[in-house]
Amino acid sequence: MNQTIRLATDRPLVIAHRGLSGLERENTCAAFVAAGNRSYYGIETDIHRTKDGRYIVYHDDDLMRLLGDARIVEEMTFAELRSLRLSDHDGKVREDLMLPSLEEYIRICRKYGKESVLEIKNHFAPEDIDRVIGIVGGEGWLEHTIFISFDLPNCLCLREKLPLQRVQYLVEICDAQVLRVMKEYALDLDMDYQHCTREIVDACHAQGSAVNVWTVNDPEDGRRMARFGVDFITSNILE
Repeated sequence: MNQTIRLATDRPLVIAHRGLSGLERENTCAAFVAAGNRSYYGIETDIHRTKDGRYIVYHDDDLMRLLGDARIVEEMTFAELRSLRLSDHDGKVREDLMLPSLEEYIRICRKYGKESVLEIKNHFAPEDIDRVIGIVGGEGWLEHTIFISFDLPNCLCLREKLPLQRVQYLVEICDAQVLRVMKEYALDLDMDYQHCTREIVDACHAQGSAVNVWTVNDPEDGRRMARFGVDFITSNILE
């Protein structure tokens, strides 16, 4: 695709998934800037802890899908990861396409006035969550950050440290147990749109939880999610 697709609704806030990954290589500064220059409410990304205790932007646990390299991200140093260069969608390696730091991502969100939607990959120790909070806060962007994670202990640790922070619990399927946990710990929902129903959205709203759905790339799916009343739509290409 060479252009974004307008989602003809004013209801949900649209979040650029891994930056504007439908146009630029996912989770790169190029993708974040592309999203920053458009009407997205927020820019989503993923961070791993490196072997030497820094935080790098990358989605997968290993480098195979994007780089053909079987090494594990969290077993590599920040410098090793930064030395890598990614290819554009046309397959050509670009010298400017490197793995961003957490700081670089936050600074782009701040420059363009976009909410940061920050996924903490895998399980982070409490001291790492402290450091991530410190980095985001040090950049002056904590009030504009939504934390998300599939790891419930990460979500609960964030809630303990930041009682008023927006935290979304990532799940594929939302059931009664997920709803109970969300209500108990004041978490919002971030779920696979393919399993989302109007009943789930209504149940979340009834208990004060917002709903984000991922990853919606077809305009009709987006319109259907809007009819359900979701609060956020995360997409590679819809705007």
